[in-house]
Amino acid sequence: MTLTCLKNGRVIDPAGGVDAVADLWFEGERIVAAPAAPAAARVIDCAGMVLMAGGIDLHTHIGGGKVNIARTLLPEDHALLGVESDIPLRSTCGHAATPTLAAGYRYAQMGYTACFEPAMLPTNARQAHLEMGDTPIVDHGAYAMLGSDDFLLRLLAAGAPQAKIDDYVAWTLAATQAMGVKVVNPGGISAFKFNRRAFDLDDAHPHYGVTPRRILQVLARAVANLGVPHPLHVHASNLGAAGNLATTLATMAAVEGLPLHLTHVQFHSYGAEGEFGFSSGAAQIAEAVNRMHNVSIDIGQIMFGRTVTCSGDSMAQHRNFGHASPRKAVLMDIECDAGCGVVPFRYRDRSFVNALQWAIGLELFLLVEDPWRIVLTTDHPNGAPFTSYPHLIRLLCDKDFRDAQFARLHPQAQALSLLPQLRREYSLAEIAIVTRAAPARLLGLADRGRLGAGAVADIAVYREQADREAMFAAPARVFKDGVEVVREGRIQAAPQGATHVVRPQHDRAIERELAAFFDSHMTQAFAGFAIGDDELREDCNRGGRLHVHPCARV
Repeated sequence: MTLTCLKNGRVIDPAGGVDAVADLWFEGERIVAAPAAPAAARVIDCAGMVLMAGGIDLHTHIGGGKVNIARTLLPEDHALLGVESDIPLRSTCGHAATPTLAAGYRYAQMGYTACFEPAMLPTNARQAHLEMGDTPIVDHGAYAMLGSDDFLLRLLAAGAPQAKIDDYVAWTLAATQAMGVKVVNPGGISAFKFNRRAFDLDDAHPHYGVTPRRILQVLARAVANLGVPHPLHVHASNLGAAGNLATTLATMAAVEGLPLHLTHVQFHSYGAEGEFGFSSGAAQIAEAVNRMHNVSIDIGQIMFGRTVTCSGDSMAQHRNFGHASPRKAVLMDIECDAGCGVVPFRYRDRSFVNALQWAIGLELFLLVEDPWRIVLTTDHPNGAPFTSYPHLIRLLCDKDFRDAQFARLHPQAQALSLLPQLRREYSLAEIAIVTRAAPARLLGLADRGRLGAGAVADIAVYREQADREAMFAAPARVFKDGVEVVREGRIQAAPQGATHVVRPQHDRAIERELAAFFDSHMTQAFAGFAIGDDELREDCNRGGRLHVHPCARV
């Protein structure tokens, strides 16, 4: 193994409390302490550069059935993508409905080294893992989607004890090789199939009689009881609806102090004030997050331009059909356990609603005080493709630039926004937190998102520039597990990333009941449902490694 020194760079490692010019050493795939008497080492001059841990995208739709539907629906999105490389690469394409290869290459070219699919339907887990395994360079993992599945709703309707629900959740995580648990519009995907077109936190399911509040409480409790590092990942009810900030605030309170991660919270921060019955609720949401230290969020920032919305929230996507651009969409059911809606969309700065959505996301970024409980996302591709992250970083870091962009917005949206009053500018250390250290901590990735000795040598080297967009769009070098994968924007290597999973313990008695349920209700055989370790490594992930993160069951 070659000992390497990245010399004289500005090392920004919030997890280690470091922001200073220093030498960073790594050997093989691990960062090491500076040797007392270094032997022959490769030295790379990093003067004038900023060294950060590899970026971690905690919420990005890069695998699963809905992403493939989006690719099929939008052949016009498949423009040829030129990836600059010094090694032979498989060809790729795409902009919003990013194919697997493009996703891996583009993430690496921005300095990202890990990405997590946030909505893996258990029924579709193999296909999701196959897609993530076909995404080069970056590590990956997924959250199993529960909350509208028939088995869970039957358990709740029958008054099953929490211990039995814990066992079902643990079995699901193990069988699908997942990293966490996601709930989408709790119970709403199922209620939609019973002709409900709106479903708030305390509405009773038309068939099971269960409320979203109850679903949230038992799943949050299960995740906590099982010791899963990542809190319950929640796509709350009433996504995109005017006035939904009341539901969001109630959702935060519903888990009664248990850890909770609210995702794409920009889409859940809307008031109903003003001439158009649509206003910003960012101040109220931010105040609640500042006060409730059990809550973390990612933003789901929208950016202007063309994209496609892909969501398991079939109820919300049904409402959005009329806004499709171009005018085509797909809405479907999956095994009676979940749904899926794909609607192409264009966000416009001269649209009152879109302009205010843009401002709301930035207000949240600037009003929430603790960057350790925020993650930078666009809910790729729902708010915008992930390739817009450098532009978003500039908006956060540069007040003058942000104001200039704000001045282009629909004037009535400007009148309803707090943004001009917010003078905060993110520091580079805060950018390192919201794109690296915070998602690593929230996921329980103890050896990622940091640059201390023992951490994995996932390192991004950026030229420090006043224009933060230019800085973060094109790192000078990127290392993945100590291998240089990008140099001056050109791919140098395309190693296989690892799959990250958790494996909480469960009472295997739950499997007898599940086997009977599969026989009577499912089209899949129970015996072939679970994904084994060898299958995951060799068949799904092309021989890549498997990282099992510890759970401490309560």
